[in-house]
Amino acid sequence: MVLCFQLDVTAQQAHILSQRSQSEIIDQWLGDRLDTIVPDLMRREKIDMWVLVAREYNEDPVLLTMLPSTWHAARRRTILVFFDPGNDQPLERLAVARYSVGRFFSSAWNPDEEPNQWQRLADIIAERNPSRIALNYSDHFGLADGIAYTDFTQLRDHLAPQYANRIVSAENLAIGWLETRSQAEINTYRQINRIAHQIVEEGLSENVITPGVTTTADVQWWYRERIKELKLDEWFHPSVSIQRSEAAEHTGDFSGPAASDVIQPGDLLHMDFGITYLRLNTDTQRMAYVLRPGETEIPKGLVDALKVGNRLQDILTGEFKTGRTGNEILLGALNTASAEGIKATIYTHPIGFHGHAAGPTIGLWDQQGGVPGQGDYPLYPNTAHSIELNAEVFIPEWNRSVRIMLEEDAIFDGTKTWYTDGRMTELYTIPRNPKK
Repeated sequence: MVLCFQLDVTAQQAHILSQRSQSEIIDQWLGDRLDTIVPDLMRREKIDMWVLVAREYNEDPVLLTMLPSTWHAARRRTILVFFDPGNDQPLERLAVARYSVGRFFSSAWNPDEEPNQWQRLADIIAERNPSRIALNYSDHFGLADGIAYTDFTQLRDHLAPQYANRIVSAENLAIGWLETRSQAEINTYRQINRIAHQIVEEGLSENVITPGVTTTADVQWWYRERIKELKLDEWFHPSVSIQRSEAAEHTGDFSGPAASDVIQPGDLLHMDFGITYLRLNTDTQRMAYVLRPGETEIPKGLVDALKVGNRLQDILTGEFKTGRTGNEILLGALNTASAEGIKATIYTHPIGFHGHAAGPTIGLWDQQGGVPGQGDYPLYPNTAHSIELNAEVFIPEWNRSVRIMLEEDAIFDGTKTWYTDGRMTELYTIPRNPKK
């Protein structure tokens, strides 16, 4: 059972825009991204035509991020075409569909003139004679593997052989679109993370938790309800878990859900939480200590352990260099951590349009030797990452080790990595300000 009362943190909740205002901003950002990011990426990858295909409720993940804010799905079969005519001219953006796709893609198909949608696409391709026709298929990245088998074969079978032979994977193009953050998105990500951090902080407080009564499941569901109260969305079910002095040590296996348990004084709480707002996602892990009766401070061993976790964050972000692969960053960070005596596990991932987003994977909790494929992708500037990791630290007061599990969203701008809304450098206490 959750016992709640209102604290000042509720009144200080960062401003959340109305649905209408969110829609206007999403479309403004989308127009800017299509005008600037797509041309740069197509020229970087030497692609002169990019074709995206989706059917209603079977959407390519990339195509979904290109739909207007008032579209929640493709309509019938929606085909989007980008064509670069060269000589630094603007890209041509077409929708081979019954409808224009908002103001972003003009309809280029009249079924009364050509009933066969695939034939119309084939005609558009022949008229423009592209050198390389990129389609979203990929061996390693699910988010770049969005074209369905049926659509792929239908498209290929309608093309003349000389054009079918020009089909290439759009893997790097699709990932680049998903991972690259515009300046407007970067500027706003701080506010998005501020909202998330305020919800996290409120949930890990006496506003929500009564030791001896509240369970970890209660707190998880409080987060779900709070997110809905604020008219936000979550992209995964929040998790709340406990480490305590007399319990068995954490095995390090993150494959299953934690059991529900009553929160007690002396517990070290960990939570994992993410919201979706303005089509962008957050991913945060923070920790709190439940003060025992008579305690006014966190045990020194836990305070020092968090410092080790922060040091591990610094080691990891210090390895971020443009062009390095995720596996190279992982290896460099683990080697430095080991040299400093830190028992580290690193499982950092990109974040943006998706929670576990496209871009370089920097370790998985069960793959610390590197991740083939996803870990071989290089780091690019103007990308967002969830700095997710843990450090196993011995706590003298408990005569056992705990895992300091942290996750904070950060931007890599090509030169430095900075946290969008800071990071946890002090554990929360429950209650927040105990009387001495």
